[in-house]
Amino acid sequence: MTSTMDRARLPLNALRAFEAAARHLNFTRAAIELCVSQGAVSHQVAQLEARLGARLFQRLPRGLALTDDGVALVPVVAEAFDRIGATLDRYAEGRYQEALNIGVVGTFATGWLLHRLDGFAAAFPHIEIRLSTNNNRVDLAGEALDYAIRFGDGAWHGTHAEPLMPAPLTPLCTPLIARRLSTPADLARERLLRSYRASEWTMWFDAAGARAPMLRGPLFDSSALMASAAMAGLGVALAPKAMFAHDLTAERLVQPFSTEIDAGRYWLTRLVSRKPSPPMRAFRQWLLDAIDGSD
Repeated sequence: MTSTMDRARLPLNALRAFEAAARHLNFTRAAIELCVSQGAVSHQVAQLEARLGARLFQRLPRGLALTDDGVALVPVVAEAFDRIGATLDRYAEGRYQEALNIGVVGTFATGWLLHRLDGFAAAFPHIEIRLSTNNNRVDLAGEALDYAIRFGDGAWHGTHAEPLMPAPLTPLCTPLIARRLSTPADLARERLLRSYRASEWTMWFDAAGARAPMLRGPLFDSSALMASAAMAGLGVALAPKAMFAHDLTAERLVQPFSTEIDAGRYWLTRLVSRKPSPPMRAFRQWLLDAIDGSD
């Protein structure tokens, strides 16, 4: 093929004709799709072949077959048109819609963030939030995330972590179970729901001045899922009370003891190598202001 061409003279109509013909392997069907004549498609492809100095199709009695050069060009052209289409789709009301990819630990997403996102959308209508939830195990680079909101101690390799809010853990259960609990030692008779962080219940019993029982029962990778199990009466969850304020207000859950432990907090994280973009800076400031306003 020829060398790189002047972008100002790219044969876009010919490239579109080639891409459609390559998908259909038929000039007539490509012409129907593009609302032009079969002769126009054939002419555009011939012009492109002349421009490149390479044959892109073998003309067969009943259609077309791509040559090796054609096979090499198809994905490049298809991806380029897809990217152009995706970019044009991000214009709304005459303004480019910027995208922000955010991973959020599920408990924070359901317990705090989701019912506040309308405020961000109202303040920044040109920024499209693309939200994914996780169980705190997240690959910022591999998942192409701008930010991840995580729970822990803030020590993640290659990551810049900014503290958002504390999340002390405390037992939560149904009112029915709570009526059986007079002292922390009474919890030894209940099913204690556990997270993958095995030491949390032991830490809580130490803080409450009671002996930790042998822990049995199901393990959960999400405090939100564990709290749902507690609301179903399956046991007592050790979870961040602040993330279940609505359930506590509605008395779907109650806090039987006042003892709380600090096992981590929520953090806004990004790769150290990721320079914050304007949408990232806007989201960070909105998030910090919203957290300050919710205190």
